[in-house]
Amino acid sequence: MTIDEHLLVLLLALLLDRIAGDPEWLWSRVPHPVVLFGKAISYFDRTYNGETLTRPERRLNGTASIAGLLFGSAIAGLVLHWFFNLFGVIGIVLEVICVAVFLAQKSLADHVSDVADALRSEGIAGGRRAVSRIVGRDPETLDEPGVCRAAIESLAENFSDGVVAPALWYAVLGLPGLFIYKMLNTADSMIGHKSDRYIDFGWASARLDDIANWPAARLSILLIAAGAWLRRGAHACKDAVQVAIRDGGLHRSPNSGRPEAAMAGALDVQLAGPRVYSGIVVSEPMINGAGRDTATIRDVEDGVLVFNGSCMVLAITVFLAFLFFL
Repeated sequence: MTIDEHLLVLLLALLLDRIAGDPEWLWSRVPHPVVLFGKAISYFDRTYNGETLTRPERRLNGTASIAGLLFGSAIAGLVLHWFFNLFGVIGIVLEVICVAVFLAQKSLADHVSDVADALRSEGIAGGRRAVSRIVGRDPETLDEPGVCRAAIESLAENFSDGVVAPALWYAVLGLPGLFIYKMLNTADSMIGHKSDRYIDFGWASARLDDIANWPAARLSILLIAAGAWLRRGAHACKDAVQVAIRDGGLHRSPNSGRPEAAMAGALDVQLAGPRVYSGIVVSEPMINGAGRDTATIRDVEDGVLVFNGSCMVLAITVFLAFLFFL
């Protein structure tokens, strides 16, 4: 497949995902590929992360496990790409569908919009229930502004690692790159925590995920700023860039703070700060401390508008790259 065909596949996949998203009727009947990735990770966790192992042994096993999983992902991507190539134009369509499956534009926008809708129709109980589907923090500790902040933060962070990063790694390395990234990102979410069980076994997964997300997180700043310009004007675009540059490094993650800070600037609202995960308070500095201290339902809805604009700019960028290499 030539580079122009490669970019055409990515463009069509972005458009398909934006329209169709993740159809529930399909994934309720067959396992999503990420679910299969999760089962493979769980197998390695059960087999090579025993409680009797020493910390160095766990770290070695975790490093070897993620190396094996990433190698298998690359081989699967190569084989699937070779298989699709056997069918000409039909194979290109199949690859478009395959790539779209690993993108999260519509599903993310829908989930975050559901939080705003639930707050309007059901109050704080409905908002907590809706936001618990997209964040890991304890929803019962959140008031309405806290639910709104959590939804906006999830929207910004997942724009980077659920949309920009998969698109970027497919653009660079094709299906092998896409599969490697999604396996790594799934592993980080499952075993990349700093708990007693995973601080060593998941060490390599967490570090590699930080590296893999580094370029997408920075690119996300520009895309969110462009989306803010489309939806909220030049001032919001300027604030998105300025806050991202100033506050993007305040987050405990080397990457998540970048898109979150850009979104905070675009919406003129404070994000991050102290949060509760599994009963443990995690203290972090407030991002965009000069912004409004109370996030609202309208901010969530405006965040989705900025997100949709950013996805549009991403698709346009891929289209222009396609024309350049045509």
